Amino acid sequence: MSETSIAPGRWLTIIGIGEDGLAGLGEQAKHLISAAPVVYGGARHHALMAPLVKGQQLDWASPFERSVEEIVARRGTPVVVLASGDPFLYGVGATLSRHVSADEILTIPAPSSFSLAASRLGWALQDVASISLHGRPIELLYPHLHPGRRIIALTSDAATPAQLVALLCKQGFAESKIHVLEALGGSGERIRQQQAEYFNLDDIDPLNVCALEIAGAADARVIGFASGLDDRFFDHDGQLTKREHRAITLSALSPRYGELLWDIGSGSGSIAIEWMLQHHSLKAIAIEQSVERAQRIARNATNLGVPTLAVVEGRAPEALEGLPCPDVIFVGGGGSEDGVIDAALAALKPGGRIVANGVTLEMEAKIMALHAAVGGSMTRIEISRVTAIGQMTGWRPAMPVTQWCWTKE
Repeated sequence: MSETSIAPGRWLTIIGIGEDGLAGLGEQAKHLISAAPVVYGGARHHALMAPLVKGQQLDWASPFERSVEEIVARRGTPVVVLASGDPFLYGVGATLSRHVSADEILTIPAPSSFSLAASRLGWALQDVASISLHGRPIELLYPHLHPGRRIIALTSDAATPAQLVALLCKQGFAESKIHVLEALGGSGERIRQQQAEYFNLDDIDPLNVCALEIAGAADARVIGFASGLDDRFFDHDGQLTKREHRAITLSALSPRYGELLWDIGSGSGSIAIEWMLQHHSLKAIAIEQSVERAQRIARNATNLGVPTLAVVEGRAPEALEGLPCPDVIFVGGGGSEDGVIDAALAALKPGGRIVANGVTLEMEAKIMALHAAVGGSMTRIEISRVTAIGQMTGWRPAMPVTQWCWTKE
């Protein structure tokens, strides 16, 4: 059998291809495809490469994990995988690399859809928000909707541009411009643009990318970068960590790359949601015993652009069993219940952080006892707001919050 990789041991070759098909491939890529005994790819990839392939052609299985298992089972024998554009940018390369080490893989990438779109529009790619909506909730776009922002979004199909326009108009960004870039790099490439509120494009190629130039009305719904979103962003029944307390609490939680938060007694989900808004790598689990509140948390998460927030319906501490161990824990509502904080501390990873807010005397007594026993810091948070008092105005204090913060050794 002929050698099909650039170096010994690199049995898996991943080749990115564009809409220009064979014309966009170098000689090395063509040779590797032609010499491969087995080639994996989608139907479109196989159609583009058909003149080269001499070995067995295998379509992606459903579920996709079956194909991954098949490829891994062929370890040590030459396998070629066909991918779209850059295989390591929202592509199959990233998936396969979780199962196959880098020194076993040879990758020959093609320009990504992001690169092609940016080059066509003359946009500096480093200044653009690049997101994938392919098979993902369209609500992921919400946190990026800021006037003056440029966004390039991978789409799922021909219906996505109209869905994006509807979202923009609903959120107050009807003045935004949408560029629909179809079949980039191929003979059928086409680029069209319209203002969102006048959008009427049809006959859109399913293989498209949307580029957005965001412009909004004065009342457009902008999710700001700072912690402590206005309370009006959250649907709630009164069980809500108020804006100022939330901002202080997020500061105390101190999110770091890739961390997992448990939000115990989540209420409206405001802490977990704002935690996830800090960075796309952050994950959270909201634990809430009320069925109605758990459903509300999921709605709030979707409406604020973090639809991947995990919501666990159940009563702590029982609901904590079997959950992935957290890096950080926030305890709000329900923290005074027997066994909740003990279970939380037991689950917390070494070096992990816990922040507990006490409003009731019972919760305050519990965290004061913990402070006396294991240390940490205690802070008293008292906030007053100006409100109407008859025909006059005055300061109306919110309920004070006692906050305990501790790091597990």
